[in-house]
Amino acid sequence: MNAHISRRDLLRVSALGLGSAALVGLAACAPTPRRSSAATPSSGGTPTDFSFGSWSLSEDAAKGPIQSAMKTFATQDGITISPVTYPYNDYLNQLTLQVRGGQFAGAAQLDVAWLSALAALGKLDDLSSYAAGRDYTSAALGAGQYDGVQYGLPWTIGAIGLIANKELYDKAGASLAPTTIDEFEDGLRALKGIGVIPYAASTKAAQLKDILVWMQTFGSPVIEDGKTTIGDEASVKAVEWYKKLYDDGLIAPDVDRAAARTLFAQGATALYDDAPVGKSAVVSQSPDSGLSAKMTPMARPVLSRGDTSQNVLWGHLVVVVDGAGAGTAADYAQWLTSNPEQTVSYFEALGLPPTTTTALESDAVTSNTFVNEFTSRITATAKPSPLWVYPSYGQMETAIADQVQAVLIGQSTAAKAMGAAGAAVSRLIG
Repeated sequence: MNAHISRRDLLRVSALGLGSAALVGLAACAPTPRRSSAATPSSGGTPTDFSFGSWSLSEDAAKGPIQSAMKTFATQDGITISPVTYPYNDYLNQLTLQVRGGQFAGAAQLDVAWLSALAALGKLDDLSSYAAGRDYTSAALGAGQYDGVQYGLPWTIGAIGLIANKELYDKAGASLAPTTIDEFEDGLRALKGIGVIPYAASTKAAQLKDILVWMQTFGSPVIEDGKTTIGDEASVKAVEWYKKLYDDGLIAPDVDRAAARTLFAQGATALYDDAPVGKSAVVSQSPDSGLSAKMTPMARPVLSRGDTSQNVLWGHLVVVVDGAGAGTAADYAQWLTSNPEQTVSYFEALGLPPTTTTALESDAVTSNTFVNEFTSRITATAKPSPLWVYPSYGQMETAIADQVQAVLIGQSTAAKAMGAAGAAVSRLIG
């Protein structure tokens, strides 16, 4: 990288889709694109009522800003937007059931990881015409494409990485910039000595998919040439290491993302994995008024010096399910994700990186230290999960998570469990 690249340039290139490298990686293992048969919503007609599905409407930190956006758009068009919400862990299943059964039409928030699964139902509209000329970065647009079609408009794109409490790290005398796994583990042991849970890593089945990035850190590609590598030496060593952390009390049982945020907010843990939105969610529930200034992104350690830090792409899209109100829903999706005033205000409220060049170059974004550090230390090297190109990726993650949990609670060895997980993923690939 050019030594003179500015923070603003880095944010534009890295925070939103991670430049071309991540998208090339996603395209390389994607199914061969076919001609789209998706409908294109009609724009410019009489505005109509529609539904908006969003898991964020069930979260205290995000609910207010999203309700405000819905009210603004609905008022200017004289329509009603009906909210549909479920907690994050239930959202995809519930939305899939409603879409499949013809019970939902309109706009819907979607995790970037879920696009292939929902697109496979054949009911998402093609939003290519709504993406044109709206100043989205090309990398952000790529995150909303599947099988050659622009099914989603990018709302926020970034990564999931490690977030640390500087005060606790300083108290323990631990390094906030460990390079290798060994140095990272030394820091966790020092943190254990001050009476906190060193690392609120995911250990509950619902979030144990986080182990995949550690497998990649240990050298397993997870998917290679259309076949899974889970069960290889690297994936086994990664799970054995995770089990050691578990047995030694460096990570704790029954932790998912929500529990990790609560532990971090309470000062009970020094480290956890999250996206940039984690900051506002944690700060909003913390009794420590100074916690915001103590939160710092940490580059994920590597197995050997010189390796590339591994992090996973993260973000939200807005898709449109064909049916009544689809045209106005598509207008809303476009406005929500690209209107300059709306996107900057959304960033200011929640710290979620926007997806247009104009918003990225705003003072509100470029002056945000946390987002800039997150970008340079985490997002810059993030990649899509290699499983996301398969509509059955959720089943794959569940199969892996169940086997990893069996190792953590002593019901299986890492080698046996990863062999079983690899076999399950292979069957799902077909």
